[in-house]
Amino acid sequence: MRWNVDVKAEAALLPFLDLVGRTDSWDRICLGSFSEARVVRAQRLAGPRLATSYGTRGVLNLRLHSWGLPAAVRRSAVAAQVPEVQSGIQVVDHRFLHTAHARGLQVHVWTVNDPERMHRLLDLGVDGIMTDHIDTLRKVMEDRGVWV
Repeated sequence: MRWNVDVKAEAALLPFLDLVGRTDSWDRICLGSFSEARVVRAQRLAGPRLATSYGTRGVLNLRLHSWGLPAAVRRSAVAAQVPEVQSGIQVVDHRFLHTAHARGLQVHVWTVNDPERMHRLLDLGVDGIMTDHIDTLRKVMEDRGVWV
């Protein structure tokens, strides 16, 4: 299992990487940030041992790529952590999931607190759900027979 860590400030990046290195936690962390530049910098400093998700620009480029439009998509990420809808634009759909999965990426959707949306997204094929209501997600997973 990996813990998702959202590095929200540039000043936190080096102390975070130092901590992960000192505790040898590389295989238990996935670094994310809205800042694609921060994620890329972290990857450059830590190398391929650091799992990352896409920042905002990476998600946008993956969405464009899923529509068949030319867009540079960073290959070193392991996940796309996205909202279901952003500014009225559907982000998570079959096409987006197919494109992400074809690239070996997991798709994690945030922040989903409604059980019907959770079921719908899981039926669609998302790999993870971020929620403020873990008890609701647990019930959904129990209903689906996958909570152990």
